Amino acid sequence: MGSYRMCLVFTRKFRVTEPDPVDDVRHVFQKYAEGEAHMTPEQLQKLMADETGTGGGGGSSLEEAERIVDEVLRRKHHIAKFTRRNLTIEDFNYLLFSTELNPPIGDKVHQNMDAPLSHYFIFTGHNSYLTGNQLSSNCSDLPIADALRRGVRVVELDLWPRGNDDVCVNHGRTLTKPVKLGKCLESIKANAFATSKYPVIITLEDHLTPKLQSKVAKMITQTFGDMLYYHDSESCKEFPSPEELKGKILISTKPPKEYLEANDAKEKDNGEKGKDSDEDVWGKEPEELISTRSELEKVATNISYISQDDEDRGSRDFDASCPLQAPEYKRLIAIHAGKPKGGLRMALKVDPNKIRRLSLSEQLLEKAVASYGADVIRFTQKNFLRIYPKGTRFNSSNYKPQVGWMSGAQMIAFNMQGYGRALWLMQGMFRANGGCGYVKKPDFLMNVGPNGQVFDPNENSSPKKTLKVKVLMGDGWHLDFKKTHFDLYSPPDFYVRVGISGAPADETMEKTEVKYDTWTPIWNQEFTFKLTVPELALLRVEVHEYDANEKDDFGGQTCLPVSELRQGIRAVPLFNRKGVKYSCTRLLMRFDFV
Repeated sequence: MGSYRMCLVFTRKFRVTEPDPVDDVRHVFQKYAEGEAHMTPEQLQKLMADETGTGGGGGSSLEEAERIVDEVLRRKHHIAKFTRRNLTIEDFNYLLFSTELNPPIGDKVHQNMDAPLSHYFIFTGHNSYLTGNQLSSNCSDLPIADALRRGVRVVELDLWPRGNDDVCVNHGRTLTKPVKLGKCLESIKANAFATSKYPVIITLEDHLTPKLQSKVAKMITQTFGDMLYYHDSESCKEFPSPEELKGKILISTKPPKEYLEANDAKEKDNGEKGKDSDEDVWGKEPEELISTRSELEKVATNISYISQDDEDRGSRDFDASCPLQAPEYKRLIAIHAGKPKGGLRMALKVDPNKIRRLSLSEQLLEKAVASYGADVIRFTQKNFLRIYPKGTRFNSSNYKPQVGWMSGAQMIAFNMQGYGRALWLMQGMFRANGGCGYVKKPDFLMNVGPNGQVFDPNENSSPKKTLKVKVLMGDGWHLDFKKTHFDLYSPPDFYVRVGISGAPADETMEKTEVKYDTWTPIWNQEFTFKLTVPELALLRVEVHEYDANEKDDFGGQTCLPVSELRQGIRAVPLFNRKGVKYSCTRLLMRFDFV
């Protein structure tokens, strides 16, 4: 009789269960349902009225409460006719954990949009046509379209000759592959107002002869037609408001000059490597950005890369009456850019009869704030200040935007095709005001005291507001990630980092405990943040999966404007490294201002 050998294979199943209501949810339900098993629309309306946030809306009418109850019953029970019109504790838990029905901030434009354009922070892109790094990626109209659909309101195009009679968009003397200007203009026209109806500004870096400038003027006029806004900022004391400029395209560049040829290559970047301000208490930027940096530096040494912002080269001899210019091109310029003679102090001087735009590198901004902080804020109360990344950011990384915001700079130009914590902050800031791309600057940045004094970001001040943040639980990873993404043999071990970005005194980061072996972790941990400048504070949230032997895995992130937070228990959607929202992954958090 033969012998047989048996092999048994054991597989571990990752059990995922529907999350039960946490204690905070039960307590709220019991309070407003008055001890009953069901919550009526009237009781839900009272809860909504009690917990209406400080900004961003969130209706509290009975009609809105009835709509929400009906929607929960339709989604959860898949019924169109309701035998009851109230919520059980399970229905209520479903409602609170829905990012659509119970988001942390509102989605409507709610700020005053009738102030001059310079009174707003504006969602701004840098080298908007690049698909990747600054040295060897392709130029395309697709990143422009993507940025506009995400709410970006300022896009940048570098104009270069293509032969004797044509114009292309390209990143200077690099290995990037050019794209036709016409294609970029058509992309802007098609996508400019897909997400927001508020004005789009096109900043041009011009390397053209007067003949080609005339051609560009004709192309812009034919493409945009009545969408173009004409404005003589050289002789005006105040700029129109975003509301007045709805649906309009504005052109911003320095007044045309002769095509800067060989002299361009001789100019040097004033933003040398120096001190790197990228790192903070949250750690280093993603490995993908760091690993490509040295490789791109090698590429840079082999080409005549011009790392200074093109707009500033040759602008030291700023002269609006230069004879080598196309008048039809100059007429298009709604916001004049340029740097007058006399150095930084003179560049920040305010002309009561003119409005202009000044561009500074991220490092030059830090120097300006350190030496002439009050002058920077006075300048931005009337004029436009654009900040751009230092020239050595070959990998399209970004910089901390807080210095610019605290100084009133309207246009913090970012590489939208990049990624990392700085970009998460930028995306978080412009989730405010319905994501329309314009955020009203706080009053303290616009105020002038009786003796001419303005806001001093370095002045020690006591906290104005205290924010309590409770991380309750999380869910959805099992739907957005493969079951073995975090760990091959067991469910993940999640923890949450939560903190504040904003004024230096407000910067902080806290961390929850690690919850082991669960796809639906429950933390129930509360953190308190005292804020000296709550108007510019961002709540930063990151989820990581703990790994004892290797680097912790990324599990989602978000940044939210503190001024927009809706109080109470909210469902907070999480985003991937690129800022794309996950379909299901979210946290349940509680926000209270005390």
